Amino acid sequence: MAHNCLQCIKYLMFVFNLLFWLGGCGILGVGIWLAVTQGNFATLSSSFPSLSAANLLIVTGTFVMIIGFVGCIGAIKENKGLLLSFFIMLLIIFLLELTIVILFFVYTDKIDKYAQQDLKKGLHLYGTDGNIGLTNAWSIIQTDFRCCGVSNYTDWFEVYNTTRVPDSCCLEFSENCGLHSPGTWWKAPCYETVKIWLQENLLAVGIFALCTALVQILGLTFAMTMYCQVVKADTYCA
Repeated sequence: MAHNCLQCIKYLMFVFNLLFWLGGCGILGVGIWLAVTQGNFATLSSSFPSLSAANLLIVTGTFVMIIGFVGCIGAIKENKGLLLSFFIMLLIIFLLELTIVILFFVYTDKIDKYAQQDLKKGLHLYGTDGNIGLTNAWSIIQTDFRCCGVSNYTDWFEVYNTTRVPDSCCLEFSENCGLHSPGTWWKAPCYETVKIWLQENLLAVGIFALCTALVQILGLTFAMTMYCQVVKADTYCA
């Protein structure tokens, strides 16, 4: 009976981690694709230029693949060391995510203030050599969200040292329309507009976060259960 239980958990964990590994491959693939076709998905931060969507996906995909691989081999080989390593790695990631979420809610106001300051610094890189990604990202955000600047369209005045904004701020796009009067520009601040959009889609974000947490908890449960079963089987055989 114990042997059948161990075999059942073994194959369930193998399938679980195989799907986990395939998911990591998909995330890594998207990250590499974005890196190759980089431009529209670069970071808006001047303090963390490497913190782009492509790099985040590549790092995330790599970690998921490694963890999934360790879990697969640990399950199929019934290796206690690998099972325990898988459990510890997944637990560390889960605790880090939990810590980040708690810190985010505790320091929301400070994060808001710092983020706005950092984004305003990033505006000065707009249109400069080697920052096509940031330039395109701001153009897309301002066009899609119908906003201009971080907290106000006047943020761009400091960048250009004159009364003008990028053409992506215009109500009706045309060449050099950013040189026209403020009446022809979007007035909404991009930071608040995007923040409101995220709040309106908080349910979807919450469901995604909950599903991610459940998958991780399921993985931890599988790993520890199988580890205990392998230990029991080894003790019984001894």
